[in-house]
Amino acid sequence: MAAVLNISGLSVDFATLRGPLRVLDGVDFSLEEGEILGLVGESGSGKSVSAMTVMGLLPDTARIAAGSIRLGGRELVGLGRKAMRPLRGRDMAMIFQEPMTSLNPVLTVGFQIAETRMLHFGESEPAAMRKAVEMMEAVGIPDPAARALDYPHQLSGGMRQRIMIAIAMAGEPRLLIADEPTTALDVTIQAQILDLMLDLREHTGTAILMITHDMGVIAQMADRVAVMYAGQIVEQAGADDLFDRPAHPYTNRLLQSIPSARHRVDRLKIIPGTTPSPRDFATGCRFQPRCEEALPRCQTEAQALADYAPNRLVRCWRCFEPAEGVA
Repeated sequence: MAAVLNISGLSVDFATLRGPLRVLDGVDFSLEEGEILGLVGESGSGKSVSAMTVMGLLPDTARIAAGSIRLGGRELVGLGRKAMRPLRGRDMAMIFQEPMTSLNPVLTVGFQIAETRMLHFGESEPAAMRKAVEMMEAVGIPDPAARALDYPHQLSGGMRQRIMIAIAMAGEPRLLIADEPTTALDVTIQAQILDLMLDLREHTGTAILMITHDMGVIAQMADRVAVMYAGQIVEQAGADDLFDRPAHPYTNRLLQSIPSARHRVDRLKIIPGTTPSPRDFATGCRFQPRCEEALPRCQTEAQALADYAPNRLVRCWRCFEPAEGVA
């Protein structure tokens, strides 16, 4: 299968009064046609910044300091806003976390879906509106023909989220980035949305980058999983392998802190400490201040993301030097 997205050595800096602040540092991952990659990690790990960088939607205070983003072989780093505009919606689309701040408050929700069809498929407004109503029905909006004439403020939070999903999927993109796509949705609608995304993948070959805190969704949807911590990928593996045999201590603790029907325990484990801000990233391994398995070299030497097993990458000294004593 052809690579739809290939990110290599991606680093992003934010300008601050105290100088540049690196929030992404050497991020690498790829997505093939029809593949679903889960991107997981605590809040502040860099997941959403990664997505916004791919979409070319970083704020003016941010810049790509290094690396490459290739969409279907086309380099996106260095493209201006005018060159990026026609790619959004058709080649790649994104479901945002906050629909109320992403939807246009002065346009009906039906028209906002139809815009994608008119712009990228050349459909007339009546034809595009009919397609918009179909998409609204597909994402579970009741009475879609009437609701298509509503404005965002007239819909509930869950319905606005479904409109965002309909907009993103209306263009049948090659790459769909879903940033917490099932937030604020009840279980029934969540299952409906996930099934719809799977149908899109099956019928169009869309590659999906799934960003979520819900490991149950990742287990259900993802082919592979990339785990982020402090602006870096710390582990990447097939979904089944990662859930059954996590290698990095952070991945292991992340999974142990989540209720599981397969592994029942009396008390869930927690990850001590808090996610550091980019200003406070540790020297050496960035997870070592919170890691109970840290080795002496973890405090001073940064470990590269390296092959640990077939189809698995890990950024951890202990995985490669298990015999060394614990710090």
